[in-house]
Amino acid sequence: MEENPTLESEAWGSSRGWLAPREARGGPSLSSVLNELPSAATLRYRGPGVLPWGVPEEEEEAGGRSRKAFTEVTQAELQDPHPSRELPWPMQARRAHRQRNARDQVIYGSGTRTDQWARLLRRSKEKTKEGLQSLQPWSWTLKRIGGQFGAGTESYFSLLRFLLLLNVLASVLMACMTLLPTWLGGAPPGPPGSNTSSPCGSYNPHPQGLVTFATQLFNLLSGEGYLEWSPLFYGFYPPRPRLAVTYLCWAFAVGLICLLLILHRSVSGLKQTLLAESGDLTSYSHRVFSAWNFGLCGDVHVRLRQRIILYELQVELEETVVRRQAAVRTLGQEARVWLVRVLLNLLVIALLGGAFYGIYWATESTVELQETSLVQQLPLLKLGVNYLPSIFIAVVNFVLPPVFKLIAPLEGYTRSLQIVFILLRTVFLRLASLVVLLFSLWEQITCGGDSEAKDCKTCGYNYRELPCWETVLGQEMYKLLLFDLLTALAVALLIQFPRKLLCGLCPGALGRLAGTQEFQVPDEVLGLIYAQTVVWVGSFFCPLLPLLNTVKFLLLFYLKKLTLFSTCSPAARTFRASTANFFFPLVLLLGLAISSVPLLYSIFLIPPSKPCGPFRGQSSIWAQIPESISSLPETTQNFLFFLGTQAFAAPLLLISSILMAYTVARANSYGRLISELKRQRETEAQNKVFLARRAVALTSTEPAL
Repeated sequence: MEENPTLESEAWGSSRGWLAPREARGGPSLSSVLNELPSAATLRYRGPGVLPWGVPEEEEEAGGRSRKAFTEVTQAELQDPHPSRELPWPMQARRAHRQRNARDQVIYGSGTRTDQWARLLRRSKEKTKEGLQSLQPWSWTLKRIGGQFGAGTESYFSLLRFLLLLNVLASVLMACMTLLPTWLGGAPPGPPGSNTSSPCGSYNPHPQGLVTFATQLFNLLSGEGYLEWSPLFYGFYPPRPRLAVTYLCWAFAVGLICLLLILHRSVSGLKQTLLAESGDLTSYSHRVFSAWNFGLCGDVHVRLRQRIILYELQVELEETVVRRQAAVRTLGQEARVWLVRVLLNLLVIALLGGAFYGIYWATESTVELQETSLVQQLPLLKLGVNYLPSIFIAVVNFVLPPVFKLIAPLEGYTRSLQIVFILLRTVFLRLASLVVLLFSLWEQITCGGDSEAKDCKTCGYNYRELPCWETVLGQEMYKLLLFDLLTALAVALLIQFPRKLLCGLCPGALGRLAGTQEFQVPDEVLGLIYAQTVVWVGSFFCPLLPLLNTVKFLLLFYLKKLTLFSTCSPAARTFRASTANFFFPLVLLLGLAISSVPLLYSIFLIPPSKPCGPFRGQSSIWAQIPESISSLPETTQNFLFFLGTQAFAAPLLLISSILMAYTVARANSYGRLISELKRQRETEAQNKVFLARRAVALTSTEPAL
C-alpha cells in the first residue's frame, strides 16, 4: 500500500499540480498528449508563435523539441494560402500576416499568372463588397437601434432602408424612361378641353374661373385641378409611339428589379432562418462561445454587442419555457387550447368580414355623396367625402391590429409564432382592404364587368363618370399615400409625444402606465409593406408616386427614429431576428404579387381612355407593343414572335424541369450527407464517453494490481 502514492506521483507529476519533467517521468508529457487532441486546435485562436496553455517553465527549458515542433506548425500556418481573414488569429496577427504576404508578393512574385488573376479577382470582389457596404446609409444608427431595442426593431429600419432603395431605383428609371422622352419629344400638349367632339365624351381637368385658396388646398390633397394635368398623373403624357413603349417598359422593368431584389433578400433571410431554427445553432453554448465579435473596438460597440447577445438569449429562454409548457399538457388541456384557438380565429374572420364590407360601402358611396348639393357647397365636407375610402381604411388598420395583438397571446404559441400570426392577420387586413378598394373601383370603371351596359358599350369603360379612368385610379393611390403620411405624423405628434409628456408630469404608477410605450414592430412593418404595395399599384397611373414615396420614407425614418429614442422603451418580450429577416421580405413579395394583378388586368383587358394618356386610340394598352414590333426589321420580328411560340416555350420548360430536378436531387444528397455526418459525430461522442469510462475503470483497479 505504500507504493500507491509513488505511482500516483509518478503518473500525475509534482504536488503543485504541474507535470514533472520528461526526464523524471520517462515518457511523453501530459501537455504533449493533450496537444494531439482535436480540441487543441482552439489554441490557434491565440495566434501564431504562442505556446500551448498550461506549459510550465521547467518544461519550457526541457521541451525544446516541442517548441520546435510547434514552431513548424506555426510556420505552416503562416504559409497558408488562404486569406488572412480566414485564419483563426487575432486582428493584429492577421494584419501582420497580410502585410508580410504583400511584401513577399512584391519581391518574389506569387504563383502562376492564373493564380495572380484569381487572387486579383477575389480581392476586387472583396473591395467592391466592402465599398457597397460602406455606401449603405444609417449603418451606425441601425447597430445602435439593434443594441438598445433588439434585432426585431432593427429589422423594421433595415426594411425601411431597403424599400427606400427600391423607390430610388424606380424614380431614376421613371426619370430616364418617362419624363426625359416626354420633354425631348417637344412640349406636351395641353388638356383636350370640353369642346372636343368624341363618342367617348370630353375631358377638361382645368376648372374655369377664379380659384380660391381653399380650392387650391383641396386640389393639392386630392390630386385634382392643376395637379390632374401634370406629370404627376397618367393623363398628362402625350400619345407618342416611342413614349408609349418606354412608358410600358418602365413599368415592367421596375417590377422585375423589385422582384429580383426581394428574392435576393428573401433567400439571404431564409439562410439565416434555417441556421437559427436548426438545433445546432440555437443552443446556449453557441450564443456564449461563438456569438462574440473579437474585432470590436471601443466601449460603445462592445456594449451594443453585449445587448444584442442578451436579447438573443432572452428570446431562447422565453421560447424554451413555452415549449416545455406545451410538452407537459394533458389531452384535455390540449383539446381546450385548440378549442380556444378555433373560437378566436372565428372572431378574427368576423372582424375582417365587417371591415371589408365597410370599405366596400365607403367606396361605393363616395360617388353618390359627391353629387349632393350640400357636399358641393362645403369644400371641407367635399374633401372628407373624397377621402372617405382612405379614412375608413386608416381607421380599420388602426383599430383591428391591437385587437389581433390581444388575441395572439391567448392561443398559447411561442413569441415568434405569435408575431407570425399577428403579421398574417394584419397583412391580410391591410392588403385585402386594398383589394376591396380596387375591386370597387373596377366595378365603377367596367360597369361591374358588363361590357354591354349603357355607359360601357361605346368605349369599353364608363366614360360618363370616369372619362380618364387611369388618372382617377392614380388619384386614389395618391390620396392613400398622402393620408398614410398624415396619419403617421398625427399619431406621433398627438398621441406618442403627449403620452411621454404625461409620464413626466404625472409621477407614480399612473404616469408610468400612460407613458410606457413599446415600438410595435408588426404594425410598423405592415404599414411599410402596405404603403409600398400602394405605390406598386399606382405607379403606372401616377408615375411620380415612387419619388413621392421616397420623400415619405425619408421623413418616416427620422420621425420613427426620433419617436423610438424619445418615447419608446425596449420591448419586454422580443422575437427572433431570423423571423423578421425571412418573413418580412416574404410578405413584401406577397404585396408585389397582389399589386401585379390589377396592373396586368388594366394593361391587357381594359381599353385605355380615349381623351388622355399615351395609349389613347388603342384597343388595349398592350396593343402598342405588337404595333411597335411590326415596324422592326423582319428578322427581328421573327425572332421576337418565336420567343412567344410553343417551339421556344417547350424546350425552355423541359430544360428548367431538368435543372430543377437536378437541384432537388443535389439538395437531397447534401441533406443525407449532413445527416450521416451528424450521426458520425454522435458516434464519436459516444466513443469518447466509453473510452473515458474505461480509463476511469482502469485507474480505479490499478491500486489493486
